[in-house]
Amino acid sequence: MGSSGTTTARLPTEERECRSCLCLFWGRKGISRQEAGKGSWPPKGLSGTPICQRYENQYRFASLYRRQRRSPIFSAYIYSQPEGKRPSSQWKFEPQLANATEDGNMAPFPPGVLNPNIVNSQAVQLDYINSSYTRGHLNPSLHHRTHEDRVSTFTLTNVVPQKFGSNNGPWEILEDMVNHSLGSYCLGEAYVVTGVIPYQDDKHWIKGHRVAVPEYLWSAYCCPKYNESLLNKFNLSEFFPTYAAIGRNDRNSTEEIVPIDKSSQKKFWGYDVRRMPLDTLEMYLKQRFGTVINVFYENCSGLR
Repeated sequence: MGSSGTTTARLPTEERECRSCLCLFWGRKGISRQEAGKGSWPPKGLSGTPICQRYENQYRFASLYRRQRRSPIFSAYIYSQPEGKRPSSQWKFEPQLANATEDGNMAPFPPGVLNPNIVNSQAVQLDYINSSYTRGHLNPSLHHRTHEDRVSTFTLTNVVPQKFGSNNGPWEILEDMVNHSLGSYCLGEAYVVTGVIPYQDDKHWIKGHRVAVPEYLWSAYCCPKYNESLLNKFNLSEFFPTYAAIGRNDRNSTEEIVPIDKSSQKKFWGYDVRRMPLDTLEMYLKQRFGTVINVFYENCSGLR
C-alpha cells in the first residue's frame, strides 16, 4: 500500500478515505472521517510521500517517505506491548513506489537482478552492504505485540542508515525505556512517531548518492490515558502524556543539540541520546527544517 508522487500519493479508495493513514490514529476510536480530518497527517510541517504500510492485507503503520533521499522522514505507529523474541524476517520493499498499479502489500525483495524501477525509487539491500551503516528501524519490532506487526517493520521504507554505535547502544536503550514506560503506565493506546533530522548541508549519503544519512534520529510518544497515581508515586509525571528524545548518529557532530557523555564506552562514544519534553524537540525540528512542526495533533490532547 504505497504511494506515487512526491507530496500526494495515488492511493486505493480505502486509503483515501483514511486520509493518507489517519485511520491508523483515529480509525479504531470510532471517529468519523469528518472528525479525522481535524487531525494532522503527516505531522504538520513535513512533506513527502505518505506510505500506508500494509502487510498481509492489513495496515500496520505509516511512513512519510522522500524519494530523492530513498529513505523515510518518519514512521508513525500505535504501540502494543511485545511478546516473544525479535523475529527474523526477509527485508521488504514498497511495490507501489516503483509502480503505482502494483499490489498494495509490501513484498520481499525478489532474487536476482532487481527491476530498475525498484532500484530508482527506493533503497535496496545492496545499498547497506559494506556501507559502514546498519539498517536502523524507525518503527522498531520491539514495540509491537503480534508476529505480523513485528515482521512488517522489516521494510527498507521504514529504515535509515544508522551507525552501529547508535543502533546497538544508546538508541536501543531508548527503545527499551519507551517500551517499559508505555507498557507500565499507559492505560490506553499510545502513539509513537520516530523520524530523522538531516544534516544542514545534506551531503552525507551512502553508495554515492543513493541513500541520505541523517545526522540525528528523534522519537516522541503520546499516551492520552495513563496511571497518574502510579506516576506520582515514582516521580515520573514529567514523562506523560508526552515525551521525546533526540539521538546522535554522528560522533563528530557538535554538542548544541545532544551533548556527549565523555564517560561512555568507546564503541558507543558520541552516539548519545538526550531525552526532552515534546516542545523542546519541536523547537529543534523547527530550527533544522525551517518551519513549525507539530508532531501530535494539539500536542496529544487531540488524540484523547
